[in-house]
Amino acid sequence: MGGTETVTYEVEGAVAVITLAKPDLNTIDAGLLDGLIAALGKARGDDGVRAVVVTTALDRAFSAGLDLRLVLDGGSAVMRSLLQKLYIELFDAQHHLGKPSIAAIRGVARGGGLTIAISCDVAIAAEDASFGYPELDVGILPGIHFTHLPRVVGRARAFELLFSGEPFDAGRAERLGLVNRVVPAGEVRRAAMGMAQGFARKPPGAMRIARDAFMRINDLDDRRSIAGIVDTMALMADGEETRRALRRFLDRGKPAP
Repeated sequence: MGGTETVTYEVEGAVAVITLAKPDLNTIDAGLLDGLIAALGKARGDDGVRAVVVTTALDRAFSAGLDLRLVLDGGSAVMRSLLQKLYIELFDAQHHLGKPSIAAIRGVARGGGLTIAISCDVAIAAEDASFGYPELDVGILPGIHFTHLPRVVGRARAFELLFSGEPFDAGRAERLGLVNRVVPAGEVRRAAMGMAQGFARKPPGAMRIARDAFMRINDLDDRRSIAGIVDTMALMADGEETRRALRRFLDRGKPAP
């Protein structure tokens, strides 16, 4: 994968580094998701890679979320296609990766950007990172997070975060258990690499078997519940209320959810 692509892939020692590098705040479109999923597949197939870091080339954003202009222009067909990749194909790629993955988060992580982060096994955030679930502001659902977030932070806290849409900082994300560690802004990649190298020193066969077992035990039938959410969100994308909210949001030039 070349350096001009929206997702780049490099190997440092036994660690694959997958970098989101789309100039518009890493907003999520089919190309970015295809690149990320392909990079995870490449890491899975490389016996020399024993851990994976997913990070960003941008100071301002890990990912600001779905490209809402695409959703507004393409409606339910585009929404369904994006969510199939984001909710199903990405999580399948992570589920079958066979080695630990770490999200190294700088800048904003909103909505779909948080989805990419939680697809990884662990997360390290820069102290100036910012998180949030603004989907309801534009008439769509924070779909997969309805399943994931209550398990991590509890039902009441999850409801507040998902339904208020208010952004929150890295310190709160760590206290809630959404990220494992918060480090100075200039240290996030180094911290993620240090953790990845620690994982990489484990016997690879034992690590693969242990991670596969961990993934099976903690799957909790997510795939079945997410399939229904994809259908609902795709239908909502064609609704006039959602289309009005999308237009207002895009006119203000805010980061996408």
